[in-house]
Amino acid sequence: MGDPKEAGAEASPPGAAARGGLGVLSQGESEEPCAQGAALLLGGNEVKSRAVVKYSSAPPRPAFARLEEKTDLKLPPANWLRESAQLGPAGTAVLGHHKKSKPFSSFGMAYDFIDSVGNDVDVVSDSENIKKLLKIPYSKSHVSLAVHRVGRTLLLDELDIQELFMRSSQTGDWTWLKEFYQRLIDQKWQRKKKSKEHWYQKAILSKFLYYSINGDGAAQPVPPATEQQESASADQPQDSEGASWPAPFEMPASVSEDPSASSQGGEPLEPSCLVGHVASAPKEQNLTTLFSDGENGQGLKNDFVRNILWTFEDIHMLVGSNMPIFGGGRYPAVSLRLRDNNKPINVLTGIDYWLDNLICNVPELVMCFHVNGIVQKYEMIKTEEIPNLENSNFSTKVIKDIAQNILSFLKSNCTKEGHTYWLFKASGSDIVKLYDLTTLCEETEDKYQNPFTMPVAVLLYKVACNMMMKKNQNKKHYGTIRTLLLNCVKLLDKSRHPQIIASANYMLSELFQLDEPKKEESSESPLNENSDESYSEEEEEEEMPDSDENGSYNSSADPSHDNKAVAIIKSVGELSVPEKYKSIHQIRPSCAFPVCHDTEERCRLVLSYVLEGLKSVDSSIKKESDLPAADPSTPIPLKYEDESTRGGPEGLEKQMALFLDKVGSLQKGSCSSQSGMIPGSWQHKMKLQLILKSSKAYYVLSDAAMSLHKYGRALRYIKLALQSHDTYCCLCTNVLSEVLLFLSQYLTLCGDIQLMLAQNANNRAAHLEEFNYQTKEDQEILHSLHRESSCQGFAWATDLSTDLESQLSVSCKCYEAANEILQFSDLKSQNPEHYVQVLKRMGNIRNEIGVFYMNQAAALQSERLVSKSVSAAEQQLWKKSFSCFEKGIHNFESIDDATNAALLLCNTGRLMRICAQAHCGAGDECRREFSPEEGLYYNKAVDYYLKALRSLGTRDTHPAVWDSVNWELSTTYFTMATLQQDYAPLSRKAQEQIEKEVSEAMMKSLKHCDLDSLSARQPLCQYRAATIHHRLASMYHSCLRNQVGDEHLRKQHRVLADLHYGKAVKLFQLLRDAPCELLRVQLERVAFAEFQMTSQNSNVGKLKTLSGALDTMVRTEPALQLLRKELREELEQPRPEETAPAAEAAPALRREEVTKLLGIFESRLSFLLLQSIKLLSSTKKKTSSNTEEDGALKTNKQIYSQLLRATTNKSATLLERVDVIIHLLEQLAQGHSAVQ
Repeated sequence: MGDPKEAGAEASPPGAAARGGLGVLSQGESEEPCAQGAALLLGGNEVKSRAVVKYSSAPPRPAFARLEEKTDLKLPPANWLRESAQLGPAGTAVLGHHKKSKPFSSFGMAYDFIDSVGNDVDVVSDSENIKKLLKIPYSKSHVSLAVHRVGRTLLLDELDIQELFMRSSQTGDWTWLKEFYQRLIDQKWQRKKKSKEHWYQKAILSKFLYYSINGDGAAQPVPPATEQQESASADQPQDSEGASWPAPFEMPASVSEDPSASSQGGEPLEPSCLVGHVASAPKEQNLTTLFSDGENGQGLKNDFVRNILWTFEDIHMLVGSNMPIFGGGRYPAVSLRLRDNNKPINVLTGIDYWLDNLICNVPELVMCFHVNGIVQKYEMIKTEEIPNLENSNFSTKVIKDIAQNILSFLKSNCTKEGHTYWLFKASGSDIVKLYDLTTLCEETEDKYQNPFTMPVAVLLYKVACNMMMKKNQNKKHYGTIRTLLLNCVKLLDKSRHPQIIASANYMLSELFQLDEPKKEESSESPLNENSDESYSEEEEEEEMPDSDENGSYNSSADPSHDNKAVAIIKSVGELSVPEKYKSIHQIRPSCAFPVCHDTEERCRLVLSYVLEGLKSVDSSIKKESDLPAADPSTPIPLKYEDESTRGGPEGLEKQMALFLDKVGSLQKGSCSSQSGMIPGSWQHKMKLQLILKSSKAYYVLSDAAMSLHKYGRALRYIKLALQSHDTYCCLCTNVLSEVLLFLSQYLTLCGDIQLMLAQNANNRAAHLEEFNYQTKEDQEILHSLHRESSCQGFAWATDLSTDLESQLSVSCKCYEAANEILQFSDLKSQNPEHYVQVLKRMGNIRNEIGVFYMNQAAALQSERLVSKSVSAAEQQLWKKSFSCFEKGIHNFESIDDATNAALLLCNTGRLMRICAQAHCGAGDECRREFSPEEGLYYNKAVDYYLKALRSLGTRDTHPAVWDSVNWELSTTYFTMATLQQDYAPLSRKAQEQIEKEVSEAMMKSLKHCDLDSLSARQPLCQYRAATIHHRLASMYHSCLRNQVGDEHLRKQHRVLADLHYGKAVKLFQLLRDAPCELLRVQLERVAFAEFQMTSQNSNVGKLKTLSGALDTMVRTEPALQLLRKELREELEQPRPEETAPAAEAAPALRREEVTKLLGIFESRLSFLLLQSIKLLSSTKKKTSSNTEEDGALKTNKQIYSQLLRATTNKSATLLERVDVIIHLLEQLAQGHSAVQ
């Protein structure tokens, strides 16, 4: 066909046509009538018509020649039935022989204008069928049309019952329809032959048209061959005139050609093809031709001269027309008709002429009148005047009502896509019946006998494909697309059309977006775009007189007894009633897209379609006998191997190396299929897409199960995803970078799952049960995968191990493999976010493994009670742990993750402290000293903690991590100082150097102890700081006792001891849970005062020191109050009959410590009081009486007396002793205040 000619004018310019009629093209305009809007005003009725030529193969319109009067049309012109340059290749087929409609003509148009089908257009049909429908109320002729629905579009084709039954008598194909027809409609059916008059009139018309083109009014001599051809043309039977029907699918595709093709100058028709190339799902590949050669012979092609988008009122129709249009001179566009002057034009002929001109947008009609073949005259009639012709008067408004009623009736009752409906009106009958032939056919032995099945299925498929390709609106039409595809699959026999079914199922799976947020799912539910009309019979029937050239015939069929009909128009007169069959409800609610409420439901739907597609592909592969036998209903065993049988981590390393070699080979391109599929075949391409889709679905299922903490199920799904991907890689000749990215994501998720399984070992039995469970659908998909490969490429990553170390190692290897894949094809730079996530996970899993080995080393250390040296096993664990931490730190630093890098540095510091602690017990506890190895490892720990702080920079980066690192660093300094103080290495260092190092370490520990920040760790920091001050004060106190000679140094030590004691007391007083520590510090301060008193000579100085010491004793009262409270609470608690020894251990130790401290406190208080009494007594003898001193002496004596009596009572309980001391301290405080 020629190139399409589009015309886009919306309305004719003002004044283009008189009385608002159709505009006439001026000379030199487009070859075809332009798209113009027109309003016909006929008898007060307004009819709107607009025609747009979408496609035309017609040559430039030939100018017609007005024949001279008395021209004898019975004589053939010289050019008759010969190809003419003016007519173009369509030649004789268009003008000489006006062919009947082919049975699938609407499908040919629908394939060419697939964008219009299902959405924009109401009807697709031959113009002859449209005219036949609109003439139903006026005509007695029979009507037989096949109706198919696609979306909101109806496809109308002539269903020639006589030709079908002739075929049935020869082949037996349509026996079921013939029997049905004879039983319910016409019991005495017989073939009716055309009269000789019919063929005579046809020959006259053909000669007239050729005369009009030839332009020669005189008859010319005709060669004998031409006469023979004329005779043969006039005598040929009717069945050779129309297109032959295709055989049903089980028959060989031997389709006879249209006989008219033989007269086209020897030029054969183009090979008919149902579908050339079918586009698969969007963003994928174009599939090869869908059908075999036998299926291609269905004769489906658009062979109309022009295809017109005709809008009649509110009805949009895609119409095919072969009407010859002439032009030139004064008449740029006219239709040419030949009429017998003795026969007046009736209503049917007028409607026929009027509709032809409307459809083709031809403004005028030229009629040539003849008598017995002798030309008499010509008459020019405007298109809008045709309804007012004498003897042919009709209302255009009624025609409009008929069109709207018929369309509403058909749309209301032809509701099932894929079904073939039969609209039938018997000759002479007023009853129109609609049958569902698909339902009737399904009652026969072979439901695929319906010859419309294949064209309808392909059209549904093509419309769905076209909608899928429109990315900007396909979501809106997902419900329609799904319905189209489901009906397509339902129509076809799986064994005969596996490729269409596989492709349709793949597109069905593509409709469900696996990574779509839930809130978008619910918005897709109102996807019913078809607000078609249903038919109502509420109004009373009206009858109109029927007129037909062929007389009348009364059907014996009673509509009330025909239970096979879907719907019935009881009288054709109803069609003339305005809005008789107006729609009252929506027709097709089934187009609504299913709303999946959760991810698993959506993925399961996808997998169900994938499985059907895989079954179709597998069934088409002939090499079945070479495949290993497997029963899809038998579960495939999912056994896990013990780590020892695989060689442990070493075996895992080998499997990883093999895997990376395989990934490298994918870049070079290799393909290996066990089923024998040919690379590049449709089976190969389709199975690749289906397998990739299944892997994505299983990945999403695994991720969803992971979020639900169903780790066994998640591992099963990710195993299926990786098995699908492994099969894809085996089949694919060149793996795309996008597919490698999927693999990296799958392995990343697999690593996550293995890590979570390792961290949730307590629920291992439940996880194992979930892992081993498989649905029948999963088994069948796996069976299809096993047809192509062993699916063992990722077995190392998906085993459910019972060993914690193995699971952590597998998780790490998954992340490492995902990272290695990103190195291929520059995926790292193309997907920076995924790359960062993989490196984060690698750093995290290496931290987990490092902590695991570190804890194992600590456990071995705790078990080593007697051994004096570090074992080789411990050292090996240290090395493994350190290596993991080091690699993890590198991972985090490479992506500038300072926080996580600081955490791993902190853990490395902790490992160094464990190493140091392992060297603590290497010597004899009695003679042990702080060893150089301990110092080395503690200093390394300090270095790592300092690196962590430098990595963070400031506390604002991550306050929690900063505080944690600070605390660990403070602890390290404190531990190191404490060990040096308690186990001083005097054999290697001088006392002064040790004291200096201890003091420096303690001060550094104090520096990193954050006392100001409000946090859960603040009490610990306060306790640590108080302890540091206490230890420093004790150290300086000890130095002062042992120092001889240097008075300046002694004074410095005295000041430092007093300073640190004071700070320790203040910090301990802030804590409500350290009364013993506070009591101990105060006692040491009293001892420090006593030591100072020994070096004093004057009584005044000694009295002053004693007074200070007694004040210190008084200030211990809050600590004693806390002890009393604890002791009372302990007594008030009900003691169980049986208590575990561990539960009593802590209180027992506490009581022992309190008892010891109270004993010291009583003795020191007794000593101070006695010394105070002595000094005050001696002072009184030497000096005159002093009231203050007398009061103090009296108070001290009373308290001393009570204390002595209390200490001699050995039967007093601990609580009673505390009460006595508190009472004495209160008296002492009152006495001192009275004295002052």
